[in-house]
Amino acid sequence: MQCPREQDALIPQPRGNLPKFCAAVPVAVTIGCMLLFSPEKLLGWIAIAVLVLTVGPLLHGLCLLAEELIYHSNTRYRGQGMLSHMLPACGLGGKTLLAAGVASLMLYLAGHHLPHKGNTWELLVLVFVLYPLLKVSGVLGPSEVEVSDICEGRKKNVAHGLAWSFYLGYLRLVLPHLEQSIVAFCATHQLNNTIWGRGSRKLLILIPLNANISHKLEDEDENIQFYDNLPNNEIDRAGVRGRVYKHSVYRIMDENRKVHECVVEYATPLLTLYNMSQESSAGFGEPERRQQVLLFFRTLQDILEHSLECRNRYKLILLNDEQDDPHFLSKAILRHLEQQEREEFCLTPNPQQERAHPFVGNADTNNADVMSRDPTLMISLEQPQPLRGPMEDTYHVSKQR
Repeated sequence: MQCPREQDALIPQPRGNLPKFCAAVPVAVTIGCMLLFSPEKLLGWIAIAVLVLTVGPLLHGLCLLAEELIYHSNTRYRGQGMLSHMLPACGLGGKTLLAAGVASLMLYLAGHHLPHKGNTWELLVLVFVLYPLLKVSGVLGPSEVEVSDICEGRKKNVAHGLAWSFYLGYLRLVLPHLEQSIVAFCATHQLNNTIWGRGSRKLLILIPLNANISHKLEDEDENIQFYDNLPNNEIDRAGVRGRVYKHSVYRIMDENRKVHECVVEYATPLLTLYNMSQESSAGFGEPERRQQVLLFFRTLQDILEHSLECRNRYKLILLNDEQDDPHFLSKAILRHLEQQEREEFCLTPNPQQERAHPFVGNADTNNADVMSRDPTLMISLEQPQPLRGPMEDTYHVSKQR
């Protein structure tokens, strides 16, 4: 057992303001020295140094803006003020633009006191000492686009952690037993096991873009009714003996009043994303929440596509939250069920087409039965024959003559 002091020694503390103090000291010393030797040139030197350090990041922000406008304007900035949010995200606003503007004004006010061409060591020293100060103060900090690119590339987003947790802590444990649970469910409820098509045997995972999910599907759509739960799966997990995992079966009614049974549920990590967006201390607004939901969907899809345990046992359904149809949820589920059934029908061979095969159709019934059996190994006792026939050998001999 560790005492509180040992725990405090292990837990990292938030980083403080020491880098800002260390960056301010050399700037103060340098400016003080320049005031003693050439005070009339100080304003011009500082203006040029700040411009050198800020114009480059602004040009880089223009490069980022081109990428965002061409490829990400509809997906990452949907429903927001396009340029009002995109420009600051690319670093074309805020402290960097303000510093460049102030430096331009200082350069204009310096006028004829600008430094001469030969004296450049003062400029070099100012650039060296001002860079750390502008960096720690956020003037030259990374833009939102750069931070997002780093987090996505290194899998550091909240969505990446939630997707991996959802897979490793839930889906990889329950999906391998899903079809067995459906068979047991049909046996106990006197249901015809054959009416459950390929789409119905998969776990339908709903992922709404607004992350605001209901605990009961029938509260969102009256065409959806809860039927029953599949048999429980008990797994020893993290010190809990027989932890229970289960799925719910719902009945979905289509426009013709026909009922379809399926196993469907929301992705529970979306509750975390939604609750984080409601907490001011989390620093997680609605635009960030929508972006994290899309990253969660993409990450989870990539994980499941490479998982042998979960292959062909799930279906991810991304729901658009901008629909006013009261039956939008049931229609979305039925659309995916019908798509799965069509794919299953196309992949299943037709017995009549097999009987009408051109090679089998020309043979008699006994030969057709023989050809329809499992393949067997047949060994011939005849001597091996050459690949070329006698006529072909004669042709080669005459050609050599």
